[in-house]
Amino acid sequence: MFDFLTYTFPTSGVTTNVLIPPIVAFIISFFTSMGGVSGAFLLMPYQVSFLNYTSPGVSGTNFIFNVVAIPSGVYRYQKERRIPWPLAWIIMLGTVPGIIIGYYIRIKILPDPKSFKFFVGLVLLYIGIRLFTDAFKKKKTASQKKFEQKLSGEATVKTISFSLKKTVYEFWGERFAFNTIGVFILAFVIGVIGGAYGIGGGSIMAPFLVTFFRLPVHSIAGACLMGTATASVFGVIYYTLLPSPEGLQTKPDWLLGLLFGLGGAFGMYLGARMQKHMPQKYIKLILGVLIIYISLRYIIQFFS
Repeated sequence: MFDFLTYTFPTSGVTTNVLIPPIVAFIISFFTSMGGVSGAFLLMPYQVSFLNYTSPGVSGTNFIFNVVAIPSGVYRYQKERRIPWPLAWIIMLGTVPGIIIGYYIRIKILPDPKSFKFFVGLVLLYIGIRLFTDAFKKKKTASQKKFEQKLSGEATVKTISFSLKKTVYEFWGERFAFNTIGVFILAFVIGVIGGAYGIGGGSIMAPFLVTFFRLPVHSIAGACLMGTATASVFGVIYYTLLPSPEGLQTKPDWLLGLLFGLGGAFGMYLGARMQKHMPQKYIKLILGVLIIYISLRYIIQFFS
């Protein structure tokens, strides 16, 4: 019935109904944006497994999705003053240099990323399980109690102090602190991974900030999305302009990426708008399930 909407994208060779990419991206982004994750890490296996897009160019295409989709979510978080900007800047400054290293790892060392994906799968599996189990802990922070009692009022972020050693901000009447250099180093490592796979890094950064640095997911989502968007801009540039080995398709599929991004933009905006109305427990559960799912796919492919 809708055969006239089937199209073969010349750059990637992917053949699909043009409505499917934005619909898939919308559904994924609606849920993942609540936790500061763009959804690119779930679009990767979708493109590889369902669209049969397996060349390194798929990483660049994922970055295009991020660049187009994320700004709407960031805008919504900023409009509600829920972005801790010192955290966002640290993530951006750490991630960007890691992206270019990840690019060269992908095209020179791991054009067939089977072993590296196995390593990423193990890391994500641990984080996903940690998030999943943490969601069922009975102990509640003051901010969680205020949320449940609807006493949060202005759910905004206020920076208290910022230094190379420690950053402190206030959210929902409670103060949270993190090691500045520690987050920067983490962002750099995540940038390397994100550069190789085109995931931007939010799928790893957000769970680490929640589980290891004990920051509330309602406050870090906007900062993670901002960092992912910035890293993705550079990722698109690298995959588009940098030289690649002869015979290896590394250029992103711009049209396919834009279709994903269009659906993702609407999904992220609505997800960011709904986030403060959803308890942190359920956001952790959603992220945990999604991350465990993708990690198991990465691990299983190593033995297949």
